[in-house]
Amino acid sequence: MSGNDPDLAFASIEEVGKLFRQRKLSPVDLAKLMLARIEQLNPRLNAYITVTAELALREAKKAESELFAPGGRKGHRDRGPLHSIPVSLKDNIHTKGIRTTAGSKILKDFVPKEDAVVVAQLKEAGAVFLGKANMHEFAYGVTSNNPHYGPVHNPWDLKHIPGGSSGGSAAAVAAGLCYGSIGTDTGGSIRIPASLCGIAGLKPTWGRISCEGIIPLSPSFDCAGPLARTVSDVASLTGILYTRVGHEPSMARPSTLRANPRKFCLGIPQQLFFDALSSEVRKAFDAALRDLSRAGVTTKDVSIPLLDETEDAGNQIAWVEAAIYHQQQGYFPAQAAEYGRDVRSRLEMGGKVPAMEYLQALEIQKQFSRRLHLALAEEDVDALVYP
Repeated sequence: MSGNDPDLAFASIEEVGKLFRQRKLSPVDLAKLMLARIEQLNPRLNAYITVTAELALREAKKAESELFAPGGRKGHRDRGPLHSIPVSLKDNIHTKGIRTTAGSKILKDFVPKEDAVVVAQLKEAGAVFLGKANMHEFAYGVTSNNPHYGPVHNPWDLKHIPGGSSGGSAAAVAAGLCYGSIGTDTGGSIRIPASLCGIAGLKPTWGRISCEGIIPLSPSFDCAGPLARTVSDVASLTGILYTRVGHEPSMARPSTLRANPRKFCLGIPQQLFFDALSSEVRKAFDAALRDLSRAGVTTKDVSIPLLDETEDAGNQIAWVEAAIYHQQQGYFPAQAAEYGRDVRSRLEMGGKVPAMEYLQALEIQKQFSRRLHLALAEEDVDALVYP
């Protein structure tokens, strides 16, 4: 592959890394390819709010000088699988010296003084930053129809939404405008656009990837995580970001992941997930289970206590936490007119949740977490699988 090969834009992170280390591909040429594709395609997709072309070329030149210096010589450094890999960042993630809007009019001129933890981790890993991805305003919605910066379009059909709130990240990855992106997920904001754009996305265990320096939606649920075209690429990004931060649930068991799939048991929850399932998704889910079974994985139906009550409880918590944050920042209701209509209505709703309902929701959250871990232990399953 050469730096102007269109197939190169859809190569895996591992494939690109091998080309770099074989001196068959220049990191600078790859960055130029990505920037050229962004210039050509972003006007139609609207996946990026801000493109950092000069920064990307500087970082690519630095990465190339480190990787291409002769081994054992001064200046040679191989930072690992993300060294020289072009990535994007959802625009609610703080980037030092680079505008960070959170997809909002209120923060249209906000330039952070420090990087978010995930950005610092990616810099240390040698990633090349192409820009900030468009998103649903303040990450508070699932369409990425942004009233301030324009809607993000699905690369497979421009008339359709990419999902949200990390819609720009997913569209950029799917269209070959970066090799991976870091998004955020509170109630589906990585998983929904990954699904709608046909790529892979991970909402990690809460607290395992730092959210420090990320504009919050609901801190009780906010997660940062990667989007990429393959599970392998998601794993490469996760390996850089996955650290033990925050607090893990006190009832959590140690990891029971087994290398031998024939000793791995998946539980299938019978509540909630199958209540509103399209026939196409059901067929794909059943086919995936058959593939897992052929690999030796066993499955069993399980019952998860309180599962049907979690959606309403989660909404009550998230509405209140979002409203409190925007009030504390002085954005809402003082600048209510500067919000899009859908986000403004959700913040208004958060201010109307009765204290009793909020406290009851917190109790359901606590009880559900405790009983979930007990149920997993009692059923002796290693993980849950659902559409």
